[in-house]
Order: sequence, then structure tokens, then C-alpha cells
Amino acid sequence: MSNVAEFGAPAPIPGIDPNTMSIIVTKGSLDWAYPPFILATTAAAMGLKVSMFFTFYGLPLLMKDLNLQVSSLGNPAMKMPMMGLHMGMPNIVSAIPGVDAAASRMMKNLMKGKGVATIEELRELAVEAEVRMIACQMTMDLFEYSLHDMIDGPELGGAATYIEVATKSHINLFI
Repeated sequence: MSNVAEFGAPAPIPGIDPNTMSIIVTKGSLDWAYPPFILATTAAAMGLKVSMFFTFYGLPLLMKDLNLQVSSLGNPAMKMPMMGLHMGMPNIVSAIPGVDAAASRMMKNLMKGKGVATIEELRELAVEAEVRMIACQMTMDLFEYSLHDMIDGPELGGAATYIEVATKSHINLFI
């Protein structure tokens, strides 16, 4: 049985800090908001320097007032625990008014019941952990947002800002 330690650590790559991670955040629904914030706060707690680049539909996750929803439309993997089973919802049901709101309430109640932190709490943890949050300037302009609409802390930057971060990061994630 081989041991990873016998191979030694990989050779460092010049200009890349092995303790860095960047995340492109592109989705802003309730279910897609969790992965980037959980990964960012966990990495920061493990001592990594983390940068998050919020663009397009991920940008609203930086808004002061969040009203996150989950949609079952096009997500066959979303099976909620109900009546002792894991039940999926046929896509056609998403066309009924109020279904997304009900699915969102169910998801929020499930997370609360399981003790999962809210996105607002995870976002606060990211700020406290000094995770660098970059709001995409082009997306801000496109959707007519201003920094006044956002929580305190994010900086403005564009694609070049993210590329500069990514080329120096050991881990790069697209979520």
C-alpha cells in the first residue's frame, strides 16, 4: 500500500500561493447560494486566502436585502424529504403559481430544522474571515445596481481583476 507522503509535496509553482482560492459566483438562487459561501468560509477557516468574484446572477447575493428563492424547474435532482420518502417534483408543477415560493419555504424550513446557517449568516462569516468579495463592474452597470444596494465590504472589479486573482490562486472554482 503506497503512502502519499512518500511521493513528497508537489513542487511549488512560481507566483502561485498554495494557500489561495478563488471562486466565480454566477448563480443567485437559494440552493446555488450555499456552495460558494460554504466553501469560501471553510477555506478561510482553514487558513486560505479566499477571493469571490460575483457576476451576473450571482451578484444579487451581495445585496443588502436578500429574498432568495429555489426553483424546482429543470432540477430533477431536487428531491425533498416528505412523508418518509425523497420526493421529486415534475417540471410541469413549477408552472403553477406559488410552487416556487412553497418550495423555497420548504427548503428554508428544512435547513433551519437541520441547523444549517442562513446565507446571511454565511455571508457575515465571510466578511469576518476577510474573504475578498469582488462585485463585477460590468454586471453592476448592466443590471443598474450601485454599491449602495450592496452590503458593506465588496470592491468593484472586472474580468481583468478576476483573471489577476485566478492566475495567482492555487484553487479556482466556478459555481
